[in-house]
Amino acid sequence: MALDLIASDALPPKLSDFRFFNGARPNSGVRPYALNTPLFSDYAEKDRYLYLPPGTKATFTGEGLPELPVGAALIKTFRYGASKVETRVLLHRASGWVALPYVWQGDDAVLKRAGTRVALIVDVGGQKQAIDYAVPNVNQCKECHALGDAMTPIGPKARNLTPGMLGVTGGGVRLPKWGDTGAPLEARARAYLDVNCGHCHNPKGAASNSGLNLTWETTDRTALGIGKTPVAAGRGSGGFLYAIDPGHPERSIMVHRMATAEPGVAMPEVGRALVHKEGVKLVSDWIAGMKHE
Repeated sequence: MALDLIASDALPPKLSDFRFFNGARPNSGVRPYALNTPLFSDYAEKDRYLYLPPGTKATFTGEGLPELPVGAALIKTFRYGASKVETRVLLHRASGWVALPYVWQGDDAVLKRAGTRVALIVDVGGQKQAIDYAVPNVNQCKECHALGDAMTPIGPKARNLTPGMLGVTGGGVRLPKWGDTGAPLEARARAYLDVNCGHCHNPKGAASNSGLNLTWETTDRTALGIGKTPVAAGRGSGGFLYAIDPGHPERSIMVHRMATAEPGVAMPEVGRALVHKEGVKLVSDWIAGMKHE
C-alpha cells in the first residue's frame, strides 16, 4: 500500500497508484462497508471502502463519525452495473482531509481535479434515460464536506452503519433504511434528509445561513423547516411560503426543490442530474401526514 501517497501532499495521477485494490479485490487494510441509507446520486450504485494504516483502527465514541488516523482513506466508487464511472477518495493528511475525484478510463481511473462530465444512459424505473453525469471538482467536494473551516467525512457515521461494520457494535441509535416500509415513515424521511441534506443544512455546514438544520439530531420544528419562511425568497421558493407546509407537500418549498432538476432551484445543488422520485414521494408522504401545531 502506498501509504506515503495518502499522508503526503502527493496528487497521484492514477487511482492504481494507491494500490488499494488488486484487480477487483481490496488489498490488505482496505475494508468494505455499507450504509443503511445512502446519498442519492442519479441511481448509481456505490462500493465503499475504508483503508486504515497497519496497527491503527477506527474509534467510535458515539453515533457520529469515527476518529480516523492520519494515513486513513475513504474510497467510494460510483457505477451502473459493472460499468464504473468515478471513484472519489478522501485522504486524511496531517493538514486535514483532502478530496480527489478519479474518472474511470478502461481498467484504471485518472485524476480529474477540475471535475468533468460523462454522457451516460441509465436505467430509471425500467426506462432508459440519457444524463449528463457530473463528476465534482475539488471545490465542489469541499462544499459538501465542509464543517466549519475544515473538510470532514460524511458517510460512515455509526448510526448509519450496520452492526459489525468497521467495528461498530449493536448498541446505540440506528438510521432506518429509507426504503424499508416496515420502519416508521417519519424516521425514514428524517434519515433521508439527514443523509441527503444534513451535511450542508446544519449550523456549521455550507447552507447554515438558510436557518434549516436537517440533521437527524434536530428536534426543533422550525429548524427542520416546518412552518418556516425562507431566509431569501426567489425562484427557488417556487412562490411558496414555507419550507414545509404541514399537510401540504404540494405547497412546500422543500418538495418543490427536490422535485426539479433545474439549475439554481434543485436541491441538493450538486451531485445529481435526475430527480429521485422515490425520495420525493417519501418526503411528500411525511409532510402530508403532518398537522399544524
